[in-house]
Amino acid sequence: MNVYEAVASRRAVRRFSDEPVPAEALERVLTAAQRAPSGGNLQPWHCYVLTGSSLAELKKRTAERLAAGDPGDPREFEMYPPALGSPYHERRAAAAERRYAALGVAREDERGRREAVAANWDCFGAPAALFCYVPRDFGSAQWVDIGLYLQTLMLLLRAEGLHSCPQMAWSVYRRTVAEVVSPPDDLVLFCGVSIGYEDTTTEPVRTTRASLAETTTFLD
Repeated sequence: MNVYEAVASRRAVRRFSDEPVPAEALERVLTAAQRAPSGGNLQPWHCYVLTGSSLAELKKRTAERLAAGDPGDPREFEMYPPALGSPYHERRAAAAERRYAALGVAREDERGRREAVAANWDCFGAPAALFCYVPRDFGSAQWVDIGLYLQTLMLLLRAEGLHSCPQMAWSVYRRTVAEVVSPPDDLVLFCGVSIGYEDTTTEPVRTTRASLAETTTFLD
C-alpha cells in the first residue's frame, strides 16, 4: 500500500471485528511513528497501549459509570470553539447526520443517539486502544505535534491492514482511563485511538471533504 492509498482508505471506523491485533504489528507501527515530525524534536507524545485484560477492565469501569448515569469528567480542553461559524458548523453537522443515518438513528431519537455516542467507550468493539497524552504545561504548537504523530500512526496502521478511530470522547472519562494506565499528574489525555480490523459485515460510512478551492489558494 502506497501513501496515497493509505490516505484515501483511512477513515474513522466505528465497527471493529474481535480479531486480535498482532503485537508485532503494533510494535512496528509505534516504532515507525516515532519518526513523526515535531517542533524542536520535542516528541511530546506519551502513549499507553491497551489490549486484553487491561482494555477489558477499562471498558468495564467506563460502562459502570455510564450505567450509573455519570455524565463524565470536566473537560481539560475545549473540543470545539464555543461559537462555531460557517463553514465549520455545517461540515460538523453534515458529518453527524451522515453517521446517524447510516446507523438508522433519526434526529428525534434521543435514546438512539445516546447509545451511538456510548459506543465510543466500548472502543466500537476494537480489541486494542491507544491513549495519547501531552505534557500539561506544553502549548498549542506541541498539540499540533500530537496531531502529526497521530496521523502518522493511523496511516501506518493502514499499511498493516488495520483501521483506527481517533476519539477525543475519551477525555470525558479521563479519570477512569487514568485509573487503568496511571499516568503522571503532569500529563493531559488528548484522545484515545481504537485499533483493529474492520467489521466488514456493515457498509462503511465515509464523510465528505471540502474541495481544494475551498481550502487552498495557489499564488505564482
